[in-house]
Amino acid sequence: MTQRLPLVLTRAQVRDVDRRAIEQYGMPGLVLMENAGRSAAQLLLQLGINGDVAICCGKGNNAGDGFVIARHLENAGISVTVLLAGPSTSLAGDAAVNFGVLQNSGTRIIEPSSTNLAGLWQRELAAADWIVDALLGTGTQGALREPFITAIDAVNTAGKKVLAVDLPSGMDCDTGQPLDRCVRATCTATFVARKPGFDAPGAAAYIGQIHVIDIGVPNRLLREISET
Repeated sequence: MTQRLPLVLTRAQVRDVDRRAIEQYGMPGLVLMENAGRSAAQLLLQLGINGDVAICCGKGNNAGDGFVIARHLENAGISVTVLLAGPSTSLAGDAAVNFGVLQNSGTRIIEPSSTNLAGLWQRELAAADWIVDALLGTGTQGALREPFITAIDAVNTAGKKVLAVDLPSGMDCDTGQPLDRCVRATCTATFVARKPGFDAPGAAAYIGQIHVIDIGVPNRLLREISET
């Protein structure tokens, strides 16, 4: 599961890995998402789960990874609740496909309350052994907006073990700086390679223990990207 090359890739390089894997190597985005989510779920199982898992999801590919994690944890006999930071109608592309699988599977999904997201999440997260942070990915830049500020606060105040998917939500991938708010993770399952921001002063308090996850991208492509 650990990546074969000791890489550090920027936001732009990670985006290029995904694009070229799809366009040049013929790897569908759904396959990349499946590999990422399945490997992250396997990591969490190896770390040890002693209760329910709450998976907090935004609306992009990071959320899609979270949906795949939910499915594989359920397949392993773990009780899962998926918490959406926004309406499911905002999901698109591969994330929407994997959300549909969860819906058809009967997974417990909590859509946001229009009046009290903080209270709703506080109640749900209180019952979890682990929280999976699949709110925001490496593309996040600039000031955070609601509902993510409230969602990140809820994760941080829950007092639970947290697995961040790719990077803690609210962290700038390249600088390692928190964007107003940032999830404080116990562990980070980062895909393909470490991110430059992980080595920034103070970043360790947010990322916790780093696990680099192989998502099946050919080594040749990673070599080409790292050399540009």
